[in-house]
Amino acid sequence: MKLLVDMNLSPRWVGLLVGAGIEAAHWSTLGAKNAPDSEIMAYAGVNDYVVLTHDLDFSVILAATHGEKPSVVQIRADDVSPDVIGKQVIVALRQMASELEEGALLAVDPNRTRLRVLPLRPKES
Repeated sequence: MKLLVDMNLSPRWVGLLVGAGIEAAHWSTLGAKNAPDSEIMAYAGVNDYVVLTHDLDFSVILAATHGEKPSVVQIRADDVSPDVIGKQVIVALRQMASELEEGALLAVDPNRTRLRVLPLRPKES
């Protein structure tokens, strides 16, 4: 699994992830700092990355397009510092690796982890 760390997260995430044996790159080293989320998603899809972000717009893109890839991992916390929630994110990445390889939206917050398999579909009532 390769992770593409979004601009809204510190480049320090790359060091933490690589130290845990996970290949990672920060978007600032790959594309324009002001690139729209759709461009980041397209790059991740073509280059087989999983997007790591704090931005809720990525799940909106997945829902609107019924996308199957790339997978997205959203950190849903007030403090997104790798020092604070990094270990929890790494545990979730390892536990959900096969689902992320297939296509999934993974939300990690301080109290729980939630996974939805892609493509996202409206919940039936």
